[in-house]
Amino acid sequence: MNYQQQAEKVLMKTYNRFPIVLDHGDGVYLYDVDDKKYLDFGSGIAVFALGYNQKEYNQALKDQMDKLIHTSNLYYNVPAIEAGTKIVESTGLDKVFFTNSGTEAIEGAIKLARKYAYEKDPTKEYELIAMEHGFHGRSQGALSVTGTKKYREGMIPKGISAVFATFNDLEDVKNKINEKTCAIITEVVQGEGGIYPAKQEFLTGLRELCDEHDILLIFDEIQCGMGRCGAMYAHELYGAKPDVMTLAKALGCGVPVGAFVASEKCSHTLVPGDHGTTYGGNPLATCAVSKVYDLFEKLNIVDHVKEVGTYLGEKLDVLTQKYDMIKEHRGLGLIHGLELMEQVKAQDVIQKALEHGLIILSAGNNTLRFVPPLIIEQHHIDEMISVLEQCLRS
Repeated sequence: MNYQQQAEKVLMKTYNRFPIVLDHGDGVYLYDVDDKKYLDFGSGIAVFALGYNQKEYNQALKDQMDKLIHTSNLYYNVPAIEAGTKIVESTGLDKVFFTNSGTEAIEGAIKLARKYAYEKDPTKEYELIAMEHGFHGRSQGALSVTGTKKYREGMIPKGISAVFATFNDLEDVKNKINEKTCAIITEVVQGEGGIYPAKQEFLTGLRELCDEHDILLIFDEIQCGMGRCGAMYAHELYGAKPDVMTLAKALGCGVPVGAFVASEKCSHTLVPGDHGTTYGGNPLATCAVSKVYDLFEKLNIVDHVKEVGTYLGEKLDVLTQKYDMIKEHRGLGLIHGLELMEQVKAQDVIQKALEHGLIILSAGNNTLRFVPPLIIEQHHIDEMISVLEQCLRS
């Protein structure tokens, strides 16, 4: 029995996995158990920002494993304090709560928003406004604000679902605010929904609406944050600051960790007994977070993303003009999408790319998603474009 057969026998069939078994990685390349090499433009769904086998990152985790892996939140630990300090200082927000994933970060942000409104008036049943085609996770609370119907159907009680507005349509959001609204939640760049960046007037308008109605503005930067858009946090490109921000994916660069960070306005809303986690904020995970921030600064990751992200965007623009099968190119920094015409299936292109040693992802409605490690260089982009062209031509 080979690995794939064994996997199908023991793992729940909740994914249609591609027929490769990955074994190890180095830099921006992955290798399967047969030692076939793949150029990685997916980075574990925008997770491995620093690439694979980053020596300083690995050593920091090894050293921490020899000291302390877990203690619970009944006690303080040094890595959590250091990581929390770096997040607070870099975001300009007030306090952070560490989770095990992005989904859990969304859950915490929702609870905080509901509690914030409840403390002002406990007589109402509060609701959030979320965006159509937004994606925030797979648990019931996170699904309640996920704007793709197929993910919600049969999975959550209808009563907890959010009110959904059209992304980038400020008037639609405005018309859906009522006395029960406690928060507005949106991705700054919709990822799973098809790579749609927010418009400037949309984010600044949301900030004004939330200030006007004293409701919280939650930015989900789980995929688009941590340098991916050419700023440490994507909202910095717009000058619109959230009350709560969620982070994960590249926050730990492979170690499962997430966080939600809150402003002084609402950071004291959750008190002892309101929220908790056994593993969240443990020394190993927060050691990873702390080291990620150090390496982002040392390697000047944000400026690098600005440079190579511009190059990637230009190359994808050329490709879009060259091939009629490409309907539209969207993106910024190192998060880009190519939406294909209906007659060409994104999954077929992705499968063909795998055969040629290139990993790319899908998103939204028939869109190719490019979210490579942030350490990628121009020659890697050229290599990717060359392979992708072969796939499109075939």
